[in-house]
Amino acid sequence: MKSVGIICEYNPFHNGHLYHIEKIKEMYKDCTIICVMSGYFTQRGDVSIIDKVKKTDLALQNGVDIVVELPYVFTTESADKFAKASIEILTSLKCDYLVFGSESNNIDKLTELADIQLNNSRYNKLVKDFLDSGVNYPTALSKALLEISGYKVDKPNDILGITYIREIKKQKSNMIPKCIKRNTDYNSLELTDTITSANSIRYNLENGGDISRYVPLNVLESLDKPHFNNDYFSLLKYKIMTELDNLDRYQTVDEGIENRIKKYILKAQDLNDLILKIKTKRYTYNKINRMFNHILCNFTKEEAKTFDRLEYIRVLGFNIKGQSYLGEIKKDIDLPLITNFKNIDSKLLDLELRVTATYASTLDEPEKIKLIMSEYKDFPVIR
Repeated sequence: MKSVGIICEYNPFHNGHLYHIEKIKEMYKDCTIICVMSGYFTQRGDVSIIDKVKKTDLALQNGVDIVVELPYVFTTESADKFAKASIEILTSLKCDYLVFGSESNNIDKLTELADIQLNNSRYNKLVKDFLDSGVNYPTALSKALLEISGYKVDKPNDILGITYIREIKKQKSNMIPKCIKRNTDYNSLELTDTITSANSIRYNLENGGDISRYVPLNVLESLDKPHFNNDYFSLLKYKIMTELDNLDRYQTVDEGIENRIKKYILKAQDLNDLILKIKTKRYTYNKINRMFNHILCNFTKEEAKTFDRLEYIRVLGFNIKGQSYLGEIKKDIDLPLITNFKNIDSKLLDLELRVTATYASTLDEPEKIKLIMSEYKDFPVIR
């Protein structure tokens, strides 16, 4: 039986994700689908609109067989670190294929560009030169690849896909990368057709729009008490104001950007306003959003240094097919395979509990306690 990996956030799960899963099942009949999923916060620094238990259950209800967690320290970092840990997990779980969405849907070209990143001596120098000129990292990457290959790649899923392929090659993984066509604009706030971006769904849900056409019914029913980034703005502002002279201790608060935070923190009306005030050519919206998330979750540079590798693979949920697959490969997995906090003593896992408590901080006390306790009691989700 073939196994197929997906790297996802499902924030929230929508019709495009369902299409992705259905296409995989067309490509590989009776395959086992394994998702590496971010938990309460995402790679762009956004809060998960619904909690991790619900996200896991919805993934299983909509065709996934196994859901494993990408730890917070790798989820909320650069695309390089995000991809590295995700590929390590899927390789450890013996995935035969990785299938990701791509704007170009040209796996040969993406592979060629990944090879340039790995093997062309000019690439790193060009990236450094473009960074020194003041542009951000994704733009520097795109410009360097264009100069070497003559091919322009500036769409987020293509760029991430190149990073996945590069990591597969670096890790000498046997996993084969494949892509399917992505038809929506990742950053668009506009609802389109019946498949639209998660970003547009979150925006319209927060602003009273009707998103019922864009998500499966079981997802719609789970969105009764959504979490939004601005729910945490007061807490973030409090942390910043009480640590104005120590902000650079936090992960990704670099190159003096703490001075811009100090300048605008009292003037900002909400998180989006604060990010837009601080944003420069060098610092993308997403990079700043991740930085604020590190401050919010009290994730310091000193702590980040201690987490340079995976310590375990945490299974958040599975169905019968997934359980059978895990049983078959368990003896061949090098990392400890765990489902809850009883299985291992790990500072990486302790951090997940702190992140859960941060996520729960906006809830009423009974709901807060229930959510924090879910880390101990509600996993794995079994379907």
